[in-house]
Amino acid sequence: MPDRWKHYESPGFDELISDDGAPRNAAQHLINWLNELSDADLSHRQRAAQLAIEQMGITFTVYSDKGNIDREWPLDIVPRVIDALEWGKIEAGLQQRLRALNLFINDLYNDQAILKDNIVPRELIESSSNFRPECLGMTPAHGVWAHICGSDLVRGDDGTVYVLEDNLRVPSGVSYMIENREVMKRAMPEVFRQCHILPVDNYTENLQYMLSSLSEEKDPCLVVLTPGVFNSAYFEHTFLAQEIGAELVEGRDLVVRDDGYVYMRIVGGLKRVDVIYRRVDDAFIDPECFNPDSTLGVSGLMKAWRSGKVAIANAPGAGVADDKVIYSYVPDIVRYYLNEEPLIENVPTYRCENEEERQYVLDNLASLVVKPANESGGYGMLIGPQSTAEEQAEMAENIRTNPRNYIGQPTLTLSTAPTICEGQFKARHLDLRPFVLQGEELTVTTGGLTRVAMVEGSLVVNSSQGGGSKDTWVVRSNTANPPLNDSQRQTQEQ
Repeated sequence: MPDRWKHYESPGFDELISDDGAPRNAAQHLINWLNELSDADLSHRQRAAQLAIEQMGITFTVYSDKGNIDREWPLDIVPRVIDALEWGKIEAGLQQRLRALNLFINDLYNDQAILKDNIVPRELIESSSNFRPECLGMTPAHGVWAHICGSDLVRGDDGTVYVLEDNLRVPSGVSYMIENREVMKRAMPEVFRQCHILPVDNYTENLQYMLSSLSEEKDPCLVVLTPGVFNSAYFEHTFLAQEIGAELVEGRDLVVRDDGYVYMRIVGGLKRVDVIYRRVDDAFIDPECFNPDSTLGVSGLMKAWRSGKVAIANAPGAGVADDKVIYSYVPDIVRYYLNEEPLIENVPTYRCENEEERQYVLDNLASLVVKPANESGGYGMLIGPQSTAEEQAEMAENIRTNPRNYIGQPTLTLSTAPTICEGQFKARHLDLRPFVLQGEELTVTTGGLTRVAMVEGSLVVNSSQGGGSKDTWVVRSNTANPPLNDSQRQTQEQ
């Protein structure tokens, strides 16, 4: 290998380079191609990717004390590569998981059999900030509540893939997955001709089909409900609305009329809306039902949804399963509803609501990762080995004050991948967020959004806290030639 690989080392499992320094089978063509590039060529490709991002206007918003800052999307041009045979197993596990979670949510708002059978404690649900009593007695179309799920996956140093958490409220990031692929095709088209990379651009087609399946109308009117231009994911809202042929609307653009239906204000008057893909949290979608001060939602929207006059994805109340304490019960949930063993493992988790497990977490704050139950974006989290004594003391007080709100987990050595840092390949930790859709059918993206911690040794991959991203290639190598599913075959033929 060229000199740039001479000092390449990973602290654990590397996605592209094996322990003996050789490329992993699925990454062989990519590594061979990278080895042919001079340092100047590599730098040129990275600049070409950055230029494409600027031209395409791919941005995200960071909130800070100085106000909202729009930044260009950070992309490293060395992709993450996954063998298609391994991905097939992960895909099956993600489908199993979302099926079980939707059965769980539907049960919670109806028969509550899992609570009666003491598989999940009743008090855990009733104390959840995301359990919505307003949803009791509801069964949405197909019995599905979480139509779009972004489950975060990590790989430990032994090569095991774990689900780190499930995002079931308003998961974001899929537009960046799609745009990363477009940028990579511009920056390094040659390597795409050498590798059998499965496509990702069928996601928006699947999303449109899934949303349409929630309505009985032949050609339903779809809208994407956004909090507005200052939201950190506004780029994604506009991207997805355009891609699926939906109108991008804010709460003020919609009205519930006396007939109970939801209408969109248009130039010619009003147009009935059949399906709302909402990117607004539960608490703000209907001031009549939840936060009365909200200007982001629509008065009467919950009544329209409960009467079946509009579909909402994700459904109100789905966030009850988007809770890091509930996460610890997902293996039991899979067994209870599906009578199957989970195909993807959970990270071992200690529940601070349990006195014995709470004491273990308090005694081992320096070595554990501690997370609040319902925060996102890495906020409110303690990474023990990288924390100070003051931060540990503050977390201990938080846990004692509200034990229901915290879990502890071992600090995993997340897998790495080569990442360009100052012209050299350096191992940086990463995770992966695939996106799963469930409506009439159930589909999984081919790969997902790989997020990478750009700081050496850091485990924080969130873009809002300085993380970057990579394109994710699911590759059919010589030893991995599974049959394509229908959507993959159609996309490849096109």
